[in-house]
Amino acid sequence: MAKPADTRTAGRKPAVKATRSAAETEKIRAALAARRDELRAEYDQTLSEITELQRDRLTDSAGDDQADTGTKTFEREQEISLANSIRERITQVERALERLDEGGYGWCERCGNPIPVERLAAFPSATLCVTCKQLEERR
Repeated sequence: MAKPADTRTAGRKPAVKATRSAAETEKIRAALAARRDELRAEYDQTLSEITELQRDRLTDSAGDDQADTGTKTFEREQEISLANSIRERITQVERALERLDEGGYGWCERCGNPIPVERLAAFPSATLCVTCKQLEERR
């Protein structure tokens, strides 16, 4: 006769998480901090370009017809969208740094299972394991 499944542990987060060495943690922290700094520089550059383009558009808009105005508005919205995307990536990296400090980095926020090293190498600010991310994307 088969034993019934233990329902007390089903769906629970693991009680003990493997710890990283201080050197591993610092290596991860340095990589995340470097990525955050790169993104901040990219964000600052993008904002600078947006400001400069806005200034140019103000002085160069005399005589524009509706199509020109529409094109300029569309381009401005794309630039702002790009800046917002960079800002979101900065937030993700900062959150990964917080999770590293709290000891939750590398563990899925939904199921509590470890996130594969390959996934973290490709996407260091991942908060979900592959399975949970796939479920989220299906919704």
